[in-house]
Amino acid sequence: MAQIKQIGPGRKTTGTIDGVTYVTRNGKTYVRSTPTMPASVYNTTEARIRQAVFKMIQMHIKHHLRTIRQTISNKSGSPSNRYFSLNYKALSQALQALAELSVEGQDVTITDIETAISDYAAQHPTSIKIASKSGYADVYLTGPWPDTITLSAFAGDQTVIIIVAENGTQTTINADGTITTGGNSGGGSGSGSTDSGNAGNTGGNTGGGGNSGGGGGGDDEGGDAI
Repeated sequence: MAQIKQIGPGRKTTGTIDGVTYVTRNGKTYVRSTPTMPASVYNTTEARIRQAVFKMIQMHIKHHLRTIRQTISNKSGSPSNRYFSLNYKALSQALQALAELSVEGQDVTITDIETAISDYAAQHPTSIKIASKSGYADVYLTGPWPDTITLSAFAGDQTVIIIVAENGTQTTINADGTITTGGNSGGGSGSGSTDSGNAGNTGGNTGGGGNSGGGGGGDDEGGDAI
């Protein structure tokens, strides 16, 4: 690896340009050719299975993106990226057999993907997190993706949030027992409030009706894993 004594007055160079990598160590800049992987590495059966798994996980995330945006805290990056990081190992295992069939030429639909993940979740009920927010207990997938996800607060003076999975409506049960309902950036908002006496039934009636068609577009997140 060659050493570069100077590249511009007072400038340090790092990074890769046209197949050449620059590295600064102890105040000195070095240059070396960037290693490349032969194309054959990406054409093995194992590599194609990994690629198929990755693609199916992205389809699964996009299918539930409105919910994931509200049930997963984005500590770094986006909620969808954190969901991917939290669940990659479990989702990969759930989709392994389906990926092998895909590599063999079988068509795979989102229904096939959701079924495979649901079956895995039923057998491993603490493997796939579908809710992870600071101040609330984690929620795991235990079968088919639920219509609503309830986040239970650790402290009594906080709130419980119920999420409608497919249209993104969020219902918040406040500390004083009142209930407010709204929507995220991808879904329409529901009724402004609900009788606090109906709190126990909120999971089945979230959104106050009229929300299933709201905000049909705008699910993609720029720069995310999907």
